Amino acid sequence: MTEPLEIDPDAAPSGPGCLECERDGGWWFHLRRCAACGHVGCCDSSPAQHATAHARGAGHPILTSYEPGEYWFYDDRSGAAGEGPDLAEPRHHPRSQPTPGPADRVPADWQRQLH
Repeated sequence: MTEPLEIDPDAAPSGPGCLECERDGGWWFHLRRCAACGHVGCCDSSPAQHATAHARGAGHPILTSYEPGEYWFYDDRSGAAGEGPDLAEPRHHPRSQPTPGPADRVPADWQRQLH
């Protein structure tokens, strides 16, 4: 049996924001991208923590930042951070998109809701 692909440099990101938060009308603090399939989810500080839920549920343990100016990889199994290959563009959410985002769904008390 072969190991599942943990990093696919050709997998495009699923969109400019957290896939589940967009679907459900939620908001996020920072975004993370699955290195195996391109799923974009919200970080563990965000209320819903969709990126880690995807990593564990899909068996895709390698995440990378989807924030402008950040280029790192994280292995959810070991907690190790490091470098990785160039991934399919775009490498981050649009620079015009605020953090937290999206702007029209971030509550006034967002800082108190972070994990």
